[in-house]
Amino acid sequence: MSSVAVIDYGMGNLHSIAKALQHADPAVRVIVTGEPKDLLSADRVVFPGVGAIRDCMQALQQRQLIPVLAELAASKPVLGICLGMQALLEESEENDGTACLGLLAGRVVRFPDGLQDSGGNPLKIPHMGWNRLNPSAAHPLWDGIDPGSWFYFVHSYYACPADSSQIAATSDYPTPFAAALQRDNLFAVQFHPEKSQVAGLRLLANFLRWKPGQ
Repeated sequence: MSSVAVIDYGMGNLHSIAKALQHADPAVRVIVTGEPKDLLSADRVVFPGVGAIRDCMQALQQRQLIPVLAELAASKPVLGICLGMQALLEESEENDGTACLGLLAGRVVRFPDGLQDSGGNPLKIPHMGWNRLNPSAAHPLWDGIDPGSWFYFVHSYYACPADSSQIAATSDYPTPFAAALQRDNLFAVQFHPEKSQVAGLRLLANFLRWKPGQ
């Protein structure tokens, strides 16, 4: 039986993610764990996260998971979600500047104040609620998901990768920002697939079947 491990480092709605993964493919064994040996033995890994990046990095360090994440990213399919996406980059503006994992080149920046929509109405920070997704290129994780599908976001910061070819999808708030990143066996999304109903479950099902390089 194929297995997927959800990284438990004390941050993130792990129950919701695990339940969504199980619903996406009941044949897959879902494990919620912070044990390195269990993470390394799983067929694929989900790296979730909510909250502040400094707390995230401190929790990963305390649990000695930083080198484990580097090994996972080099060896098997990994899906980063929300803060788990941001942590993959080199640094974040949040908390007066925080060093991140550096598994993807680039940084995380805050939405600027004073944003307005096309009608001149103020846009709130955090960016919270449903927004359309615009895939940048074909990818197995977009299989069966129409361009312009709606996904659920909650974030004040967004990723700015050094290599724009790694942007797998954008969303607008009000201008385009990176809503998904990809490189080799890494895929990361700023939105919450576990809260994104049919489209989110399809993305999770695609991840559970994804075989990078094939």
